[in-house]
Amino acid sequence: MGAVAAPGGASHHSDAASPPVDCPAMDTMGGHLRGRDDVTAADALRGVLISGRYRVVGRLARGGTTTVYQARDERLDRSVAIRIINPEHVLDAAVLDRLAAEAQTVAHLSHPNIVAVFDQGSYEGAPFVVTEYVHGRSLREVVRDRGRLDPTESLAVIEQVLAALAVAHRDGLVHRAVKPENILVAPPPNGSGDLIDAVVKVADFGLARSADIGRSQTSPLLGPAAYLAPELITDGRADTRADVYSVGIVLFEMLTGRIPFTPHSETAEQVQRYPGGLDTEPAAVTAAWRHVDEEVPPPSRFAEGVPDRLDDIVVRATRRDPQARPRDADALLAQIQATREEMGALGGPTRAIAHPTVAVPSLSGRPPRSGGSRLPEQRASGRAAAAVGARVRGADEPASMGERVGSGIAAAVGWLRLTANRLRYTAKGRRILTIVIVVLGLLLITGGWWLGAGRYTKAPNLLNFSKDNAIAEAQRQGFGVTFGAPIYSEVVPADTVLNQQPAPGGRIVRGGTVIVYLSLGPERYAVPDITGQELEYALTRIPKQLLVDQVDGYSDTLPKGYVAGTKPVAGEILAPGQTVTVTVVKGPFPVHVPEVVTKLLGDAENDLHAAGFTDIVVQNRDSDQPKDTVLEQTPDGNTGLASASGQTVTLVVSNGPALPMPNFVGLTTCQIAVGQLQAMGMIVATAPLPPEQLPGDWTVTAQSPGAGQALTPGQTIDLTCAPPPPPVTP
Repeated sequence: MGAVAAPGGASHHSDAASPPVDCPAMDTMGGHLRGRDDVTAADALRGVLISGRYRVVGRLARGGTTTVYQARDERLDRSVAIRIINPEHVLDAAVLDRLAAEAQTVAHLSHPNIVAVFDQGSYEGAPFVVTEYVHGRSLREVVRDRGRLDPTESLAVIEQVLAALAVAHRDGLVHRAVKPENILVAPPPNGSGDLIDAVVKVADFGLARSADIGRSQTSPLLGPAAYLAPELITDGRADTRADVYSVGIVLFEMLTGRIPFTPHSETAEQVQRYPGGLDTEPAAVTAAWRHVDEEVPPPSRFAEGVPDRLDDIVVRATRRDPQARPRDADALLAQIQATREEMGALGGPTRAIAHPTVAVPSLSGRPPRSGGSRLPEQRASGRAAAAVGARVRGADEPASMGERVGSGIAAAVGWLRLTANRLRYTAKGRRILTIVIVVLGLLLITGGWWLGAGRYTKAPNLLNFSKDNAIAEAQRQGFGVTFGAPIYSEVVPADTVLNQQPAPGGRIVRGGTVIVYLSLGPERYAVPDITGQELEYALTRIPKQLLVDQVDGYSDTLPKGYVAGTKPVAGEILAPGQTVTVTVVKGPFPVHVPEVVTKLLGDAENDLHAAGFTDIVVQNRDSDQPKDTVLEQTPDGNTGLASASGQTVTLVVSNGPALPMPNFVGLTTCQIAVGQLQAMGMIVATAPLPPEQLPGDWTVTAQSPGAGQALTPGQTIDLTCAPPPPPVTP
């Protein structure tokens, strides 16, 4: 989709086939284009929460098919831009496909110079896309305000544009809508206001297509006519060289403050092609066909101070024959970087180049010369100069710098003409001239080879090297190394080279510098210890990359509104986008578990039932405590709970002290042993007769368990009884 205004400062997206906004007049509001009738107009979506996380702050711009809003992502606490389909287009399949295509395309093109897409969804039936919000302006606004940019600034901007397009080209995609409206210029992080330090982002990949699509199914003039490559106009074909052409036109405009072709400067050939006159055709078609019929002129033809190297870059990038252009953004970027190094581009000051109007002093105050003191040629030239408003210098007035330079050039040309005539008309001169021409030709060939290819070589492969090894390897091959902003990676270890510019094997000046991007390793964050802290402060300690879910809880010790705990607990390591559940105190616990330890089982159960607990589990254990005494409880006494319903309370109850087995064998009658054991709570089995049938004088002859063994109440004791032996007679 075409740029309208802004997550980048000027350009979020509208429709490429229609004007950026619905009204012709625009104001710059906080770095965003906005129609003047939109500045004060109320919008129905202002303040609305979309998808449960995006709070709409205000409208940035409205286009023919979409509207762009600034919003606040309340989940990640950041500003975003939301592009939403206008209600009248929610059923337009073409518009919906373009919005979805842009989201899918940019989602696969992760690069610091590309406006990022974060999310997409639908609000009340209208699809939307959530993108990065960039503070700044479009390149169109910058050029409009500055008139034109100096070569230093132009190179700094176009280099970042090419870096973004190179990512798309390597992915087999063509942008097809490169123009100043889709190039966003954010203020530099250091606050200098210098365009060399500014951050540039490319927006609007809604027209992006695969590089091998052949003829497009849509009109070839769907993109910006002033920046279209000739092959797009004639047969709708688009490959990476079409973007190179558009970049060349943008560079031309930055250097000159104008586009190379306008609809109303027709050539005779065009007038012959369109006998009715170009004014009868749409202006876009008229300007577009000039790209087909004419080569783009060098920028220096329209602006002073443009170096020859930049003229060459623009001319090569905008050849009508695609085969004569650099093959893709990477190739053009290498040429731009080489040119910048040759010019020392980043060493000079930045400034806007203007063409001020010079006040011409009147000659009326100067006494006229007598007519006889001026030759007829002088008088004629004087009249001619006066006719066009030229300034005539008096005899006693010193020559200006321009006049002195012009005189020097004229003298040099005269000397060259005289020397050439002498060489042409003598045999020796002709030999000298031939030798000079051959030597100059060899020098030109050698110099051209050196400037075009000889001074370049292949960039080393530093990928997957550690930081120190990458420096050593680059130095071994004769290159320098600088480090770009490090990048998180799930697969590449920390302090290992993740990316480099130029790419391995790419074109680089011999002895040049490779920009290396190190990995930060996986992006992970620890859950902070915020238990016992006030909620508002506690939330500021949670990393913004983690999601937060708040739930109500209770505490008998913390005030209302404080954090009772987190899940996962403090110290747990999470990846971006994972959720931390924060329990917030809403008051004391409604229910507390009674303290029943040391109470008898019956009393304990009564207390628990009175508190509302019905699910009670009893477990027995031997102890030295009296039988049925509660030894332990779970949950502990006085534990606070949200509710007693469904809560299980487990009680551990004593079986009483362990009892030793007495020794009855040969010491007492069976009836006495049975009575004693039954008093201890034991079950007694006797043989050969049951206890109730035993004679009173029978004694115990055997017992099980044996004497001294521990007994448990309710345990069965086996006794063997027999009559006493007969008395012994003397």
